[in-house]
Amino acid sequence: MGKKGKKEKKVKGAEKTAAKMEKKVSKRSKREEEDLEALIAEFQNLDAKKTQVVETTCPPPSPRLSASLSAHPEKDELIMFGGEFFNGRKTYLYNDLFFYNIKKNTWVKSEIPNPPPPRCSHQAVVVPQGGGQLWVFGGEFASPNGEQFYHYKDLWVLHLATHTWENIKAPGGPSGRSGHRMVLSKRQLLVFGGFHESTRDFIYYNDIYSFSLDTFSWSRLNPSGSAPCPRSACQMTSTPDGMGVIIYGGYSKVRVKKDVEKGTIHSDMFLLKREGKDDQEKWSWSRLNPSGNKPPPRSGFSLAVGPAGRAVLFGGVCDEEEEETLEGDFYNDLYLYDTVKNRWFPGQLRGNKSEKKKKRRGKKGGAEGEGGEKKGEEEEEEGAPQGPTEVIKEIVTEDGTVMTIKEVIPGAQEEEEEEEEEEEEDDASAPLVEPCARSSAMATVRQGKLFLYGGMFEVGDRQFTLNDFYCLDLNKMDQWEVLVEMDPKTQEWLEESESEEEEEEEEEEGEAKGAEGEEEEEESEEESEDEKDEDEHPAVQEGETVTDYQSRTEQYWMGLARANMGPDAKDKKVAKVALAMAKVFFEDQ
Repeated sequence: MGKKGKKEKKVKGAEKTAAKMEKKVSKRSKREEEDLEALIAEFQNLDAKKTQVVETTCPPPSPRLSASLSAHPEKDELIMFGGEFFNGRKTYLYNDLFFYNIKKNTWVKSEIPNPPPPRCSHQAVVVPQGGGQLWVFGGEFASPNGEQFYHYKDLWVLHLATHTWENIKAPGGPSGRSGHRMVLSKRQLLVFGGFHESTRDFIYYNDIYSFSLDTFSWSRLNPSGSAPCPRSACQMTSTPDGMGVIIYGGYSKVRVKKDVEKGTIHSDMFLLKREGKDDQEKWSWSRLNPSGNKPPPRSGFSLAVGPAGRAVLFGGVCDEEEEETLEGDFYNDLYLYDTVKNRWFPGQLRGNKSEKKKKRRGKKGGAEGEGGEKKGEEEEEEGAPQGPTEVIKEIVTEDGTVMTIKEVIPGAQEEEEEEEEEEEEDDASAPLVEPCARSSAMATVRQGKLFLYGGMFEVGDRQFTLNDFYCLDLNKMDQWEVLVEMDPKTQEWLEESESEEEEEEEEEEGEAKGAEGEEEEEESEEESEDEKDEDEHPAVQEGETVTDYQSRTEQYWMGLARANMGPDAKDKKVAKVALAMAKVFFEDQ
């Protein structure tokens, strides 16, 4: 009984300690949110000082991911807003606005008073009413260290005719979130899914809201049937008849146990269908089982709507999660989904050469010119080039990191009579260049052409954020056109320094001491104890270098760092702090 009583006391003591820590974390989380709100308010105050629209011709936007890229509803222009960039030490969020002139191949930065605050992973939808409007909802803002997040629930509209931003304040809308999806369906904006994350917890959504463009009011839909499970970053496409939307894929994670999370990449597909009149409409979920060649499971893919309402999916990443590591396989393939026939098919490029030969051979398998749908579906049946050759082009950044871009050279045709034509078509024999594999790129379609900008991929612990720009004619499916090449000089990456790690630890310790209300006498006593402890540190041997000392005393300093940082600190961070502590002690001797 005595042993049992001791165990119960230990459990109760652990529970009390956990409760105290939870209380501290809650207070710190609240302070962090307030700090982020204050930082966002500073950005808004700076933007409020702008009183007139300033438009400047500029180079292409800086490297970024998770921005929005939209096609102007009336002009041959693309509109880019927001996004994020991480250089290894600091996270940058943007609220800049760019217009790309397709015919002139030029960029213009438009500074408009009172814009939405900086954000990424938001959603933007263009509508033709009122001379053209760009509607923006939600998204997230991150602290410079990328560890705290603020999720927006605001709704904005950019009036393209007058170049003015307007904040639409309508009650009853979705909660703050990012990674959601929003599409135009008739006279409504439909918002589905997304997630909200804090320092303590996270939640994924599968709710769906409707915003009326006539009454400027929100309403939460309650469809019948089995809805998709909660998720973010899915594909959401309106059906051509405007009577529904299609949901594909996405990502979510759950907490398996304390401090252990498991991610899931979804590959299922659902139809949300509208029935009845506007004043008495009803919605229902049903599951779809598409035919054809489905994309392999992935997250972070780019999506757009092509000709005839086909959904276009590019790239993405499939993460392989282990206990403490996360590695991803990145893609640069293209898939198209026919919403009418409920069928997937791969978007295989023909190349200029094969396109010209097809015209010489005459019409095959029906009339040409019916758009990219027929051509795309016939790709598997037609004689495709055999044995394409992949050529890897290496680009070396300023810090020596090697990046690779894949080029695909079509193989030779079997028909010998076409060899003479190949010699005459020197301009068509150039290798086809494809965008390198990536995730979180921006994509949109205008006049049957797919435009793809930026995104990111990873090599080891390093993240490459891109600002290259490509275009692909979805009707011809011949080859990617490079509008902006990737500039290796833009690949800034800063390794996190040990001194910064130590400063962070000191700040955290200082905050903890302040919260606990320690008195100066106690601090002086601890300092004197620390001085005594210093005498007990492993001594530096004569002629020993700092590297030798760190190696010899590694286990001691690791244990000391772990005792100071607690059992929940990551091993990698503990190791860095341990090395720094050993170095400081060595230099003081």
